[in-house]
Amino acid sequence: MNRIRPDVDIVNDVLKAVLEASPDSSFVRSLLQQYQERGGLSKKQLQGLHSKASRIHGIPPNKLATLEAIIMKKPTRYKSAMPLSEPLVKKDEQTGQLLNDILAKYPQHKRVIFLKSKYDHNEVLTAAELSELQKFSKLLTKN
Repeated sequence: MNRIRPDVDIVNDVLKAVLEASPDSSFVRSLLQQYQERGGLSKKQLQGLHSKASRIHGIPPNKLATLEAIIMKKPTRYKSAMPLSEPLVKKDEQTGQLLNDILAKYPQHKRVIFLKSKYDHNEVLTAAELSELQKFSKLLTKN
């Protein structure tokens, strides 16, 4: 964090003042520890600190105003909505109809049953498998 005057640390001053006013506050203690370790706090943490500090009468209002300005300067992060999940493979309705037609006429055809199970489990049918289905369909229409 780049400061104009590095010798002035408002966040640290407010943290210490709040900790002096309420030494049993684990929230403020953890904020102070995080601030010392990381060198900064998130916007939500600073807002929590500001709400605690505004209830204490011993803290000067100019430090609270500076803390509020620091909070306003930080960016607000929004969570985006989860995108709708689409199936990885869209089923080809024509292929499904072809499989059903063949199985309607020959329900025990092992190769077509295998391809139907692949189709039902959203596995991609290769070009060779699709051509094989077309061939079975043509044989059906001849009979």
